Amino acid sequence: MSQHEKWHETLHDGFGQYFTIDKELYREKTEHQDLVIFENSAFGRVMALDGVVQTTERDEFIYHEMLTHVPLFAHGDARSVLIIGGGDGGMLREVARHPSVEKITMVEIDAGVVTFCRQYLPEHSAGAYDDPRFTLVIDDGVNFVSQTDQKFDVIISDCTDPIGPGESLFTSDFYAGCKRCLNDDGVFVAQNGVCFLQQDEAINSYQRLSPYFSDVTFYQAAVPTYYGGIMTFAWASNNASLRKTDIDTLTSRVSHTELVCRYYNPEIHLASFALPQYLLNALVTK
Repeated sequence: MSQHEKWHETLHDGFGQYFTIDKELYREKTEHQDLVIFENSAFGRVMALDGVVQTTERDEFIYHEMLTHVPLFAHGDARSVLIIGGGDGGMLREVARHPSVEKITMVEIDAGVVTFCRQYLPEHSAGAYDDPRFTLVIDDGVNFVSQTDQKFDVIISDCTDPIGPGESLFTSDFYAGCKRCLNDDGVFVAQNGVCFLQQDEAINSYQRLSPYFSDVTFYQAAVPTYYGGIMTFAWASNNASLRKTDIDTLTSRVSHTELVCRYYNPEIHLASFALPQYLLNALVTK
């Protein structure tokens, strides 16, 4: 790509966004996917896989804080956390900010993504790969949750969209495996797309998660990079009270952790579970 060429996202037919490439930093066709990292004046460094933006330096904190701190603070006593995907290191960085977590396991299918991101997106992981509590496993996520003998309090599926390597992380087999290795009072959360444009994705996740978990819903955040409306995150647990953790409890837990965030706070936490009526209607009627 030449300097200042426009990079166009290919996620949706007939609608999209573009980024001006100020400088291409890396491009490689890995064993699993086509990876490119480039600099953009508005969003800093941008990483894309197979024509779809995965993360940017400018707004990654919104996505990573919400997919991490909502389940961890709702749970309140998570000691073991499993991250599926997350090769850019942002989710690991946020989980590692919780001192009560004793074990962090990350399962990433593509070792190349970890290597590239540590070099070209170092602020995403911010040194968290060196955390003594952390273990990296290079494996397929479905295979890992189906075979591991470990148990986890929180499982975070930081997956790509359900195309290519990420498709298997939206299947019943994957959800069954997560149920299998999640502790009884545990929480499973997952990236679930922009529901206005990817409504079928939310409906499918809801229908496939429901046989394994008694409390299945979504929560949301506005992430500029993920254009087209609100980003939804799947939430699944067999302890319905976790989703209803009150404001005083959340405030106390955040204060005790001494966590300072740029997007997440207890009020945002509670409000994020309020969903637009068109999504609620779709979940009821399907």
